[in-house]
Amino acid sequence: MIKTPRIQTLQSFSVNKNIEIDVLRLDEIHPIVSGNKWYKLKYYLQDAIEKKCSTIITFGGAFSNHIVATAFACKANNLKSIGIIRGEELKQLSATSIAAKNYGMELHFVERSFYKTKQIPANINQNNDYIIAEGGYGKLGSKGVTSIFENMNIEKYTHIICACGTGTTLAGIVAAASPYQKIIGINALKGYEKIDEDIKQILPENFVNNAFEINNNYHFNGYAKYNTTLINFMNELWQIENLPTDFVYTGKLFYAIKDMIAKNYFEENSKLIVVHSGGLQGNKSLANGMLMF
Repeated sequence: MIKTPRIQTLQSFSVNKNIEIDVLRLDEIHPIVSGNKWYKLKYYLQDAIEKKCSTIITFGGAFSNHIVATAFACKANNLKSIGIIRGEELKQLSATSIAAKNYGMELHFVERSFYKTKQIPANINQNNDYIIAEGGYGKLGSKGVTSIFENMNIEKYTHIICACGTGTTLAGIVAAASPYQKIIGINALKGYEKIDEDIKQILPENFVNNAFEINNNYHFNGYAKYNTTLINFMNELWQIENLPTDFVYTGKLFYAIKDMIAKNYFEENSKLIVVHSGGLQGNKSLANGMLMF
């Protein structure tokens, strides 16, 4: 079901900088459960099946990659799924919500103030259900991410870089990396001050090498916020490198890397592996014609 991800080398970012940039194309591993989503989900699903749970309950927004991926993965594993969705139900459901419903997910829309508590609404009858946190956050989620680099030679890279939402993917990367490699997360959320602590909470017990860096300068004024600069960059990246990105996570990720190179953040001869975490389905919420891909 899941393809082995390929590596794409970027040619246009490091002109005269002598910096090698490879992209791990997790967006191509599956048409629905793409990017980092499968890796974060797989051990939760295994645990739920072993515990003979019949239903998965999880949380997310109306445009959440995690919601649609969970819906599909549950259907593929003969599990029921319930999504607790942040915000009131829209008159016109998002493409994400429609897809999740088509994969059999039962959607419950709740007020944002209630959503913050991450409680299960009273109208959901729980019967040995299995709960997965928003974005797959947790130790089983980060454990799954450690398998991203299986059968790959990542030892040659000096830096491993990814976009951050809950920090689960970064935690898995930190656990899988070698001590000499620098791990950088580009935070997609504005004002998420405790992401560092949340990442440390889900690292393996007694883990020592937990050095990583969070860059908070490229969120474009908030989660899922964007402007013409970002959209133009994404289109240029597609034209020059044939690399599709989304406006929530990976567009900001690659914008950050190019800008950091221009500002001499990376030393000469650095070798970067950038994790493309998928999420391209989120682009369906943009107006037609904004993106060339």
